[in-house]
Order: sequence, then C-alpha cells, then structure tokens
Amino acid sequence: MSTNVLRTSDGWWVVLPQALDSARAGGTPTERAVRIDTKAATTAELLADRDAVREAAASTNSGTPVVDLAALPPVTTPCRVVAQMVNYRSHAKDSGFTGDIPPTFFRKASGSVSGPHDAIVRPAHVKFLDYEVELGLVMGAPLPVGTVVEEQDLPRYVAGLVLTNDVSARDVQLTKTQFYESKSYPTFTPTGPYLTLLDAEDFAHLLNLRLRLNVNGVPRQDRTLADMIVRPAQALTLLARFQTLDPGDLLLTGTPGGTALKAPPAPVAKVSALLPPAVRWKAFFKGQAKNPRYLRHGDLITATIATPDGRLDLGEQRTAVTDAR
Repeated sequence: MSTNVLRTSDGWWVVLPQALDSARAGGTPTERAVRIDTKAATTAELLADRDAVREAAASTNSGTPVVDLAALPPVTTPCRVVAQMVNYRSHAKDSGFTGDIPPTFFRKASGSVSGPHDAIVRPAHVKFLDYEVELGLVMGAPLPVGTVVEEQDLPRYVAGLVLTNDVSARDVQLTKTQFYESKSYPTFTPTGPYLTLLDAEDFAHLLNLRLRLNVNGVPRQDRTLADMIVRPAQALTLLARFQTLDPGDLLLTGTPGGTALKAPPAPVAKVSALLPPAVRWKAFFKGQAKNPRYLRHGDLITATIATPDGRLDLGEQRTAVTDAR
C-alpha cells in the first residue's frame, strides 16, 4: 500500500491512511499527518530511512491537520531533473506530430523546483506562459549507464511518485529551440504536495493514474497514463543509455494534450514554412497573442494525479500565477 509523505520546514511527515480513507468515503476531508522521527535532510536520505517512515505510518497518534502544515516540495534540491518530450499521444496530436516520435529527453535546472502552493512567477520578458501537468518518478536506487529496466524491475529503481507542473515559456522555447532555459526559470517546476512512496504491488496500478489540470476552474488537461507513448520502464532504459540517475533524482514523464500551445492547421503550417524565419515567428506569435489559454497574472492552476479508486493519490496542487516585479 502506498504511503504519502509531506515535507515542511520542520521535517518530514506521513499522511495517516485512515484520514485519507475518511475523505475518500465522502466525509469531511480530515487529512492528518504524523511527524517522521528521522534525521533525513534530503529526499535521498529519507528514502534510506524507510523504517522511520513505516513507524510513523503505523502510529496511533491523532496527528496534525494537513491544512495546518506549509508544504515544501518533497523532492529536495540540488538534484537531477530530467523530462520527456511529447510522450502522450494526445499531446503529439496537439503538437502536429505524425508517425513515430523518437523518444527525447531534456534537462531542467533543479532551481526551478518549487512548492505545491507557491506562486508561479512569470519573468517580465515572457509573454506566452504555458502549463504541463506531469507525473514525476522519484528514484530510489542508482541507475547506472547501461541499465536495462524491465517492468518487473521498476520497484527496484523507482521509490515513489510526485505531481509536477512543467511550466514553459513558449516564446523562449520556440524561438531559441531552447528547452533548458524555457523550462528552468525559478518556480517553473511546482512539485508535490506528496511524495507517494510505493510498494511493489502498487506499480500494477500506474496506468490507471489520471492527470487533471484546471485553470480558474476550467478543465484543460485530463488523461490517464494509458495515453503514454514511452512508459516508465522503457523510458528509464532509454535514459540509462547516457544518463546516470541517483536516489532523489526526478524524471518528469511528459504531459497529455490540452496545453495552451497547439500546432497551426496543416495548410497554415505549409504556407508559413515558405517564409523567412523572422517573418514566420512574427506571424506565429501574432496569432498566439489571440489565444486566451496562456497563463496570465492572477490565474489559479489546480492539478491532481490519482487513480479512480484512490489507491494512489498524489494530492492537489494549487498555484497562482504572478508577474515578476
């Protein structure tokens, strides 16, 4: 059975299973948490102290209301943050891809990791700010270069899951073809609230996870992991061709369709391809300026990842968008 862990400035906490069960049964959300008796300062250190997590989860203490705890990102930094590009069929369709899509990875600065309820700060030069709800895999064991990960091996390497938002500055990303910069500004990777630690039997339920993201209460993204193109075991195998991962590192596994950015219709794309790059980009962004789906100051993003039966529930993010001062 999975265990939800919360991090605050005071330490690490386990969310009590009975509180979650009460909320799922339709009662008043009474999530409560018990402090973990651990000296762990980092996610990797916590993962090495699973006995302390189990002891806290078995506690008969009534706990502290979760609403009274100020959640920090449960993935501590510095760490490696790696992401998969165009890894959901619905996102590929929105992006204008046809045929086979080669698996592609990119890095994000770990300085972009922020709390699950911290504001997303849009830099002054960014006009087209986008959202991407994503499932994050948190490594629990070293993944050396050359490792081959089969489905049955996932529990050996992946300790848990987190809810993330791969916030993107589309004007930087597209004009510079620069993923690292466009996705690495501070606050561009809201993470948490929970680190959902998995038992081996939980991995059979991953494809039932449903990713949802709303902006100002309006649904934007809603898909399950069944829409994935490259699933976690294969992704780790492909990544391990060139990249080592260590405990506490984070892999973002792609986003479903429904982002603000979408490819132009095929006839428009064919015509624009004939234009010089400067003219093409000017025309493209002139059209994008009319798109109301990009994030603006004051917008509120809510995101969740959970299975329908509540067996896996990564909690809810609530992040407001604000402009840099």
